[in-house]
Amino acid sequence: MKTLTIIMFCLFSLMSCAEIPQKPTVELPQQKASKVTLTNTDGKFQLFVDGKPFYIKGAGLEYGKIASVAKHGGNSFRTWRTDNGIQTGKEVLDEAQKYGLMVTMGIDVARERHGFDYNDPVAVKEQFERIKKEVIALKDHPALFIWAIGNELNLRAKNPKVWDAVNDISKMIHEVDPNHLTTTTLAGISQHEIDLIKERCSDIDLLSVQMYGKIIELPKQIKEFGWNGPYMVTEWGATGHWEVPKTSWGAPIEENSTLKAANYLKRYKAGIEADSLQCVGSYVFLWGQKQERTPTWYGVFLEDGKETESVDVMHYLWNKTWPVNRTPQIASFVINNKTAYENVSLEANKEYLASLKITDFENDRLNYRWEILPESTDLQDGGDFEKRPETVQFTILSDTNGELKFIAPSVKGNYRLFGYADDGHQHAATANIPFKVN
Repeated sequence: MKTLTIIMFCLFSLMSCAEIPQKPTVELPQQKASKVTLTNTDGKFQLFVDGKPFYIKGAGLEYGKIASVAKHGGNSFRTWRTDNGIQTGKEVLDEAQKYGLMVTMGIDVARERHGFDYNDPVAVKEQFERIKKEVIALKDHPALFIWAIGNELNLRAKNPKVWDAVNDISKMIHEVDPNHLTTTTLAGISQHEIDLIKERCSDIDLLSVQMYGKIIELPKQIKEFGWNGPYMVTEWGATGHWEVPKTSWGAPIEENSTLKAANYLKRYKAGIEADSLQCVGSYVFLWGQKQERTPTWYGVFLEDGKETESVDVMHYLWNKTWPVNRTPQIASFVINNKTAYENVSLEANKEYLASLKITDFENDRLNYRWEILPESTDLQDGGDFEKRPETVQFTILSDTNGELKFIAPSVKGNYRLFGYADDGHQHAATANIPFKVN
């Protein structure tokens, strides 16, 4: 009887379990790669993403300001490597997808100027295998756009075998990833480099060029040097520190934020928009901030995150309308009535007057800030990391509406006085004057 009772209890338990409704299995949506193609119609090149025309309105960045690109009307950004040390490649692509942006994903390729030997087959092979793993890991992400193989590999390079390595990487990418295009970026452009790319790197789908003050010459040079294929501009922006006038003691003179903005507009129209046949778009440099000669030279944002006037210009170029609230503009900046171009020389511990005159479209209340930095001595090239100089403590006697009375530093040397004016709406104008203390 006891055995029968146990059997009946088990049967009842099984029947009860069978009556409990089971949750349906939820299948997570699989990521599907975007199909990127390039067409040539009677010499006019055009990019397509999943069959829709795509002209690159882009910015260079790796993390931090991704949402801002979309906010101002951009549709893409480029990176320099698949893992920037703060976000993984997948995390960057996920954030890009969140804001509807496409990513030209940089692949870090070793540079000869950093000591890599392209005559070493073992090292080249190891690099190839490392890159193959990076490509396979990210190739199916919907926000992936183009693979940029290396950055300015021509800079101070002598061994042409670097282009053999780039070509092999491009071939590998086309084998494992049929959905995306490949490119490589050049620092400037010359007949020699175009000839090398044609001879040794023919597998890439389009060329990328990086130019600054001389970008207005690019459409003409593309034709003169015989590049008949498509290209994009992957870095352009402020006048390079190698392109500007210098003081008598050799300090490069940085353009103020208003002059920079005017040049951004001029250079985009003359150097990028002017070539509607071969140029498929561009990435402005830099949608963020970095120390390179100064903390303000190349970024369109300041260290505190405020936008400079160059962001206004990019908003206008991407949307054909200006932002609702505009960034303050610089009318003039002088120390004792001398501009940065007049070799400002001060006496230690003496009193001087700096004047920063600003105009603002909306007549917003302006906030002024001042800083003195020693002239940077950690000078690198190709965008390599530079250490920011430490702020110099100095005596301010008065600070009223852009008029600064101050005491020059007591230590002999080369410095810069930075002036900043913000409008309370996260926009700021900035300028600096190099000066020598005797």
